[in-house]
Amino acid sequence: MLNVTVEGTKISVKEGTALEELAKRFQRPGAPVILLAYTGEKLRELHHTIDEDCDIRFVTNEEQTGYMTYKRTVNFVFLKACEEVLGEGCTNRITMNYSIGNSTFCEFSLVDLKVDDDLARKIQNKMRELVRQDLKIKKISYNTFEARKRFAQQGMKEKVRLFRFRRVSRTNVYSLDGYENYFYGYMAPSTGYIQDFYVDAYQGGIVLQIPRRDHLHSVSRFTPQPKLFHVMQRSRSWSKLMRVDTVGALNEEITNGDINNLILVQEALQEKLLADIASKIVDDGKKVVLIAGPSSSGKTTFSHRLAIQLQIDGLTPHPISLDDYFLDRELSPRDEEGNYNFETIASLDLELFNEDINCLLAGKQVQLPTYNFVSGKREYKGNYKKIGPDDVLVIEGIHGLNGMLSSEISEEDKYKIYVSALSQINIDEHNRIPSSDGRLLRRIVRDARHRGTDAKTTIGRWESVRRGEELNIFPYQEEADIMFNSAQIYELAVLKQYAEPLLFQISPGCPEYQESKRLLKFLDYFLSVKSEDIPKTSLLREFIGGSCFET
Repeated sequence: MLNVTVEGTKISVKEGTALEELAKRFQRPGAPVILLAYTGEKLRELHHTIDEDCDIRFVTNEEQTGYMTYKRTVNFVFLKACEEVLGEGCTNRITMNYSIGNSTFCEFSLVDLKVDDDLARKIQNKMRELVRQDLKIKKISYNTFEARKRFAQQGMKEKVRLFRFRRVSRTNVYSLDGYENYFYGYMAPSTGYIQDFYVDAYQGGIVLQIPRRDHLHSVSRFTPQPKLFHVMQRSRSWSKLMRVDTVGALNEEITNGDINNLILVQEALQEKLLADIASKIVDDGKKVVLIAGPSSSGKTTFSHRLAIQLQIDGLTPHPISLDDYFLDRELSPRDEEGNYNFETIASLDLELFNEDINCLLAGKQVQLPTYNFVSGKREYKGNYKKIGPDDVLVIEGIHGLNGMLSSEISEEDKYKIYVSALSQINIDEHNRIPSSDGRLLRRIVRDARHRGTDAKTTIGRWESVRRGEELNIFPYQEEADIMFNSAQIYELAVLKQYAEPLLFQISPGCPEYQESKRLLKFLDYFLSVKSEDIPKTSLLREFIGGSCFET
């Protein structure tokens, strides 16, 4: 018998006992679903068996790692259901493109297939049937060469491409009732673990929905976000046009020596989009440009480059940071733990902001404040500003799209821009690259280079940053007049060389270790691209250094 401690309770178990058996004993009715477990410092799937004394901590879908396992399992069951409804091999023509809220948009490229509500119901019903059967999900380890051969036989061409560049000798493949597929990350032990999901038809594709992490017991039905959907579709269409829409395709571009051309074309595209935005601002006679976006979306460089385009069109831009309108620290609101909450719009002096902007628009001279982050006080240092008929205010801050911020400013004067780094490529047909992963890697590199913050600290803060975005940024993104995607097809291949040494510094035993290990495994899919060929005006320079702008 082995002695193990499960969630603080000491018990004896037989050697070879599966973690799933213990999870069922400790699963409370109505509680978040146990999907994984730590044995000591190692994260395990529930099919793993215990062969030594250890401490066990269960991971539920309330935690990010467990939530992504739930989502991944839903995706696997969805693809299996599609094979059952549409026929064997159909999933080679299905791409899981990107997330919109708690939904994943899936694109079907099957000839003569009508993707409508009727098809969505058939797929959902088949998924429900698979869940009721509680079918085992098996993990099979293949030699990587053999795995590539099997993928080729199954017509999974993007997985063949991807594994051409894999250095590991063996590859884990998941099997569900005879249907095999490769997934980046962990999986639940059986289909019965996923109870809540919904399938809808939308814009010629399918949206696969699961519960939000903060509301796990029901699925919030899909709410269309047409502006976000449009910019994602445009970005994906462009990457397909360039024939670089997966990691395998990007790696081939690198090995073929064509990466410099891709960099130049990508940078030229972003410059064209910036020029179009500037022309729209001029043509519409806008005087106040409000820029918002989540962390590490490249807002600072975007603002600088937009300012140049505005100058080309004959306007004089005046940058204003919303951070300078923070309330004095002692007046700032606090969160539930008693800490100052600088993420909420209530931390800004909205009355003063609206008064200053309206005075400037009226042609009056205004002394603008500067916030001292050391003293926690707003200061006045003679920063007087007065704008003329050809001047425009460019205002950057996380609350830029929130109507409360500029409620006293005329809508006719405002132009709202949402900037975010939305992934343009996938790992393969069925494995997405979450946009938040790209932003986290950007932030890890930037924080270490420019702020003296190690990767452990950045990862530790990331959950809080993401909560702030969910509350203060994402709900207002559809208020934007236009969205700008700052992600670049090649950027993860550049960030890799900067991020890997920082992630390797995180020691086993740290709470952030598992996330660092996941990111390192993720980066291993990419070949490296040297940074010398990245233009000094590139948005990526804001994170890796060498920008010609003050960032």
